[in-house]
Amino acid sequence: MLSLDTEGRVVYASSFSKTVCPGIRVGYLVGPKTTIAAIEQRATATYISPNMVAQAIVAEFCRSGALDRSIETVKVALRERRDATARALDAHLPDARYTPPEGGYFLWVNLPEGADVDALSGAARERGVIFVKGTDFGGGLNTLRLAYSGVTPDEIEEGIGRLAEAYRGLSVAAA
Repeated sequence: MLSLDTEGRVVYASSFSKTVCPGIRVGYLVGPKTTIAAIEQRATATYISPNMVAQAIVAEFCRSGALDRSIETVKVALRERRDATARALDAHLPDARYTPPEGGYFLWVNLPEGADVDALSGAARERGVIFVKGTDFGGGLNTLRLAYSGVTPDEIEEGIGRLAEAYRGLSVAAA
């Protein structure tokens, strides 16, 4: 949206939480200079104390070139984990439909119509697998969101296997 703004009304806000480290709580704004200056003035007058140490760490991280290297490392790891999730779904839950994302931390899964993701959530949890129900994001009762960023490909394989076991258990119980 920022690149399409011809009237100087769009401000892009982002953070370094995903690119430097979770919890770093340092962000930035990009937009019209006068708007950014007004936001900066209000923030300075409002905040008791910004986290100067975190800001200095992020500034040095960017200045040193480590940010670019870190982003490449994360992209490779996420691609590997996304692909492991897709392979595990294909192997263990062939009824599942999904589109591998081009980036990100999650994979959206559609189970066949009539699948009870509420019940699946409990059955999966009993097997040590946690996911977010698609209804939490406005999806259907048969949808779920799988996070793959914080687990290894081996853990993904194991987790999807357990998820499939829970799904099959519900299917047998419903029959």
